Amino acid sequence: MSSILIRNIRAVDTALDTVTDVLIRDGVIAKLGSGITESAEQVIDGTGLVLMPSLFDMHVHFRDPGQTHKEDILTGCAAALAGGVTGVLAMPNTKPPCDSPETIRYIIDKAEGTGVEVYPVGCITNGMSGDGLCDYEALKSAGCICISDDGRPVENAEMMRKALEMSKDNGLLVASHCEDLSIINGGIINKGETSAKLGVKGMDRASEDYITAREMILAASVGAHIHICHVSTEGSAAMIRFAKSRGVNVTCETAPHYFMLTDKLLEKRDADYRMNPPLRTPEDVRAIIDAVKDGTIDCIITDHAPHAAEEKADFEKAPNGVVGLETSLAATLTALYHTGEIDLHKVVELMCVNPRKILGLGVPEIKEGSTADLVIADIGRKWTVEPEKLHSKSHNTVFKGMELTGKPLVTISKGVIRYDGRND
Repeated sequence: MSSILIRNIRAVDTALDTVTDVLIRDGVIAKLGSGITESAEQVIDGTGLVLMPSLFDMHVHFRDPGQTHKEDILTGCAAALAGGVTGVLAMPNTKPPCDSPETIRYIIDKAEGTGVEVYPVGCITNGMSGDGLCDYEALKSAGCICISDDGRPVENAEMMRKALEMSKDNGLLVASHCEDLSIINGGIINKGETSAKLGVKGMDRASEDYITAREMILAASVGAHIHICHVSTEGSAAMIRFAKSRGVNVTCETAPHYFMLTDKLLEKRDADYRMNPPLRTPEDVRAIIDAVKDGTIDCIITDHAPHAAEEKADFEKAPNGVVGLETSLAATLTALYHTGEIDLHKVVELMCVNPRKILGLGVPEIKEGSTADLVIADIGRKWTVEPEKLHSKSHNTVFKGMELTGKPLVTISKGVIRYDGRND
């Protein structure tokens, strides 16, 4: 296996912040310290750059099997690596839905050798139909570590309660897409001033808040762990904060667009700014930032949801979803680090450590003997997001044309450089 020597780099994880040399050999960090003299096959000058543990995105959609015109596992992994991500949790709303051991194994096998650990999420209900629970033991035996019907909610509360009850025994994390379809009732953007101005049906925040509360009540009733997906409202953040204070075993996530952007962007009538849950108000953005800062929100994810350009062409009929793997670190640095809201230790906690902890996976550290899953970033580099240069098959990014500050340059997975964008 190749060896890599990174010289004079600022190494940061949750317990470390120092300028050092790093020697990687046989897939692990072999030596850490100033003035390392050993030779290596590849030498990287890290002056002015930052080394962090690689990111883990616990909410992506790779569209494979069944919708590979939007994305497939290989292009999704390429996008991940370009964003400094070496591990992902892939949601189950594929075609067919990921409700069988065969589909779980197909995804794992196809991702083999990419440099990205892809963990398929199994369905809570058969075919994500809400009609009967899946065989969780079979899904787990095939390699599943999490179950969700993400893309739609589990509408029947008793069915969700049973899934949570069973999760205590089978060791699978239950992740919930919090949306009440009867409240949404065909809405396509946040219900408020912008939806009224555009004359389109809005998505009332009560939809997210209600199911968030329901899931925590159900989890508490059976003593189970519930993970709340893509938190976007002030109300949901407040309820999760309260539930945590009362000892409910709840974790949650948000995405960069929810702490950066508002529904005012929808005035452009551009479906690339439509996702579910939708962009909300400035008050929601501030509440999400505060929830990230105080630990209410455990991790930052992307909800990477590729759609082809022709599918996004009609503002009112387009499917919801945006890509985000290649911009997540940059967006987080821009909105939270460079504004002084959080420090780099917190960035590592939110994007590298907590997702893996929640899933019970090993957490990479920058120390001797640790697996070399790392990302080198220029945290001060300003760059403009050009959708056509993204590695994903789809280019539906909310950050198109925006200048971000901070960019992943090199992604190392198990001691191998899998992405090198230093000359881009």
